[in-house]
Amino acid sequence: MKSISVIGSGTMGNGIAHVFAQHGFQVSLVDIQATQLEKALSTISKNMDRQVAKGSLTEEDKSAALAGISTFTDMQEGVKNAELVVEAATENLDLKLEIFKKLDQFAPASAILATNTSSISITKIAAVTQKPAQVIGMHFMNPVPVMKLVEVIRGYATSNEVTEQIMELSRNLSKEPVEVNDYPGFVANRILMPMINEAIYSLFEGVAGVAEIDTVMKLGMAHPMGPLQLADFIGLDVCLSILKVLHDGFGNPKYAPCPLLVNMVTAGYKGVKTGEGFYQYTPGSKELVVAPRFAK
Repeated sequence: MKSISVIGSGTMGNGIAHVFAQHGFQVSLVDIQATQLEKALSTISKNMDRQVAKGSLTEEDKSAALAGISTFTDMQEGVKNAELVVEAATENLDLKLEIFKKLDQFAPASAILATNTSSISITKIAAVTQKPAQVIGMHFMNPVPVMKLVEVIRGYATSNEVTEQIMELSRNLSKEPVEVNDYPGFVANRILMPMINEAIYSLFEGVAGVAEIDTVMKLGMAHPMGPLQLADFIGLDVCLSILKVLHDGFGNPKYAPCPLLVNMVTAGYKGVKTGEGFYQYTPGSKELVVAPRFAK
């Protein structure tokens, strides 16, 4: 397997393209917006520059990796030679179903169709294709070039052969794949999101402030980043979407999103991506500043 197509060139998509290209794969990066593709290539180049500065990548390797990435705004053209397609579009069920209907038509019949979804049912996505045995979850962690874990999620109909291929492929990317079954949130987000939600409830109910909650978890539980800062990093809108999937999928009130999270997303405060969430973010600054609305 040498020819990979990645659908979506945002944070996850460009990270996935980066990792495949760095490991010698020919990558077709597909997005409906040409400007987004340009931005993605710039991001990949800058991230590779950091690797070169740290000595984990040579300039020659960087040049070869970038030369291995082609960009497309036409999905049919971008996936026509793919042996594996990795969809990394927005965490929206209707959008993913529409993409997989098209991939079923445009990608070669033998291609494996993977989704980077962090919570949506692989079985539901596979059901809109004519080859559900070839559909699988390949959930990378952010930032993709740094994080080792890949959750490999089997849909109800995913074949053993496809699962083994993706497990082996993940190892070839210097990742650590973990096979899990298809239930809402899989493993990572089924455990992580209720913790983040409980941290938000603790703030909402006045148990402690933003910095205090994060400090307890960093110093008391040895977490490298507090749950509120992590929520900002993931994107509060993404956290809300995943909690809704968990709540709808299990029908259990323990997954109900905190009203504060709902209000923040509704108001457009989504974390790092918008410049403010539980913390305030200034371009070029690494100082962690609690957002004014939560400051004491």
